[in-house]
Amino acid sequence: MKKKFKVTFLIDKTNNWIEKYLKKYNFKLSKKYQFYFSKNYLNVKNQDIVFPLSYTKILPNSFLNKNNLVIIAHSSKLPEDRGFAPIQYQILKKKNSFCISLIKAVSKVDAGPICMQNFFKLNGDELIDEIRKIQAMQILNLINNSLLKFPKIKFKKQKGIGNFNKKRQPKDSQLNINKSIKQQFNLLRINDNERYPSFFYFKGKKYLLKIYKS
Repeated sequence: MKKKFKVTFLIDKTNNWIEKYLKKYNFKLSKKYQFYFSKNYLNVKNQDIVFPLSYTKILPNSFLNKNNLVIIAHSSKLPEDRGFAPIQYQILKKKNSFCISLIKAVSKVDAGPICMQNFFKLNGDELIDEIRKIQAMQILNLINNSLLKFPKIKFKKQKGIGNFNKKRQPKDSQLNINKSIKQQFNLLRINDNERYPSFFYFKGKKYLLKIYKS
C-alpha cells in the first residue's frame, strides 16, 4: 500500500474565521493524503505539508525546519499588500479584483516564493461575512489544486517592490460623522458587527453602528 502524504491545517485560535469553511470542504484526496487539524504549532512536526490558515503569528524557523514544506495562502498579488488584512486594505483602496497567492513560508513575513495564484472579483456590495465566504472558498480551491499537483509543484520568486499592511485595530472601525454613508461604505462593509463593529462619537458619547443586508 502506497504511503500517504501527511498534511496539517494550522488554525489561529484568535483568527479562526476560515475554520468553519475548512471543515465543510471536501478535498476528495483521501487516497493520497492523511489530513490533520491543529491550533497549536508546537504539536505539528514531521508533516509533508503544513497550511497555516489566516495565521497572525510569525512561525519560528524551528517550526519550518520540523516540517518538509509550509505553504501560506495570502490574499494579495504579492509582493503587494504583505502583512495583515490584505483584502480589507484593498477594499479600502476601492479595488474589486483580488488575488490569492500560495507561497512557501520563509523567515521573512510573506516574502517566500510563489507556487500558485488565482484571481476573483467582488461586486462591491458584499458585507464582511460574504467577503470571508468567497475568500475562504478561493483559498481552499487553490489549496486543493496545489494538493492535486504535489509533489510536482514549482516555486518562483516574488518580483517587484511591495508594501506591508499593519494590523488593523478596533480604532480603525471609527466612522467620521461628517462624511456620508456612501463615502464610508467600504469601511462599513469590512467591519465585523461582533468583533470590531463600526462606531462613531457624538457629543462625547460613543455609538456602535452595525450593518446587515436586508
